[in-house]
Amino acid sequence: MKIDDWTNPYPTIRSPLMARNVVSTSQPLGAMAGLRMLLAGGNAVDAAIATAAAMAIVEPCSNGLGSDNFAIVWDGKALHGLNSSGVAPAAWNPGYFRRKHGAAMPMRGWDTVTTPGAVAGWVALSERFGKLPFADLLQPAIELAERGYGVGVVTADKWAKAAPLLQDQPGFAQAFLPRGRAPLPGERFVFAEAGATLRKIAATRGEAFYRGEIAEKLAAHAAANGGSMTVADLAGYAPSWVEPIRKDFAGHTVHQIPPNGQGIAALMALGMLDKLELGRFAPDSVEAQHLQIEAMKLAFADTYRWVADARFMAEVSAADLLSDAYLGATPPWPSARA
Repeated sequence: MKIDDWTNPYPTIRSPLMARNVVSTSQPLGAMAGLRMLLAGGNAVDAAIATAAAMAIVEPCSNGLGSDNFAIVWDGKALHGLNSSGVAPAAWNPGYFRRKHGAAMPMRGWDTVTTPGAVAGWVALSERFGKLPFADLLQPAIELAERGYGVGVVTADKWAKAAPLLQDQPGFAQAFLPRGRAPLPGERFVFAEAGATLRKIAATRGEAFYRGEIAEKLAAHAAANGGSMTVADLAGYAPSWVEPIRKDFAGHTVHQIPPNGQGIAALMALGMLDKLELGRFAPDSVEAQHLQIEAMKLAFADTYRWVADARFMAEVSAADLLSDAYLGATPPWPSARA
């Protein structure tokens, strides 16, 4: 839709938001944390870090301090990619999982937890691109954790659905079910322990999380509950600055973080849709949706089969998966889809 053409081609209403600065999240309190940084003279990176920290408090069923972090930053001249996703503890290898879990990979517990990358990513982004002091960026999240907040309707629903799956995991009920159940919509939730952790992260620029008191507690909890993460795993973690991958589509260039991230799946789907001339169908039509669904199914099939840490993708590279020849191929598929 052109900026001067307000004809809405979609069956659902879309109202464009026009502003000099925008912070968008699924939880208004998270967005407010980012806006506070902009009002304090910070930039988009400051706002993003503050928002991410706040979301770990106000939507803890979807986010957390043990999360991964990916970022693409435009500095006015070039794009910069940051991969701050978790890496495997040193003890992990195929034999480790065969001995402990047989043929199936575990779905819950410490043996599903990679070395946390989010906090290191916040620090790296702040050091390279931020304007405000790092400690200031975590202040909204600290306040929300220590003072408490009213749990949102959607968040309460997801929280309640997660509770039966996680309530038996060590420490979950103590932290997230303070009344023996998930919080109700509008009910005040105080996360004082997380607030104390954030204060240590803020004061040490993340050092306590990876090489200090928090790291020691993480490793001790892992050891006590069947995990293998150690203080050495945490101390050895470092995020990676990477060159974003890209794909042209409909007159635009779309950028993603390269593997091990799954963003390549979106670029592969766009490449297929370009070959299939998606634009010949009306937006949201059955035909258009069908093509998009099938393109994503194919892209994820390849992603699940081939995508890993880029250093270990020996058989198929990201460039191979994004090549026009490959994405435009018709059955029988090339070997990667065999």
